Amino acid sequence: MLIAVVGVAGVLAFSVSARTREFGVRLAVGAAPRHLLARVLSEGLRIAAIGIAAGAASGYALARAAVGFFDQVQLPGVWPVAAAAAVLIAAAVVASLMPATRASRVDVLQALRSE
Repeated sequence: MLIAVVGVAGVLAFSVSARTREFGVRLAVGAAPRHLLARVLSEGLRIAAIGIAAGAASGYALARAAVGFFDQVQLPGVWPVAAAAAVLIAAAVVASLMPATRASRVDVLQALRSE
């Protein structure tokens, strides 16, 4: 879980730092900081959702393949998988908060002067 949180936070921090000028322009033309915050948070959720879907699909495929090698392989029920996905989504939101708040607090003048 720590690797997932650090990965999401790192990708979003890099994305926010690379798009500082874009965020400054958006703020200059009248975008509300909360919209930038929501945009970056939704990017973090999208990253987490793609990872959860890929992990669930590959885990299911590997479990089906393991049935041929091991006698008693049981797949977990829907509720444990859904609970794990919910925990990972919550962790992704927490990991996305720092880059998202940094994006919403971009100084417009500094962002437009950069480069």
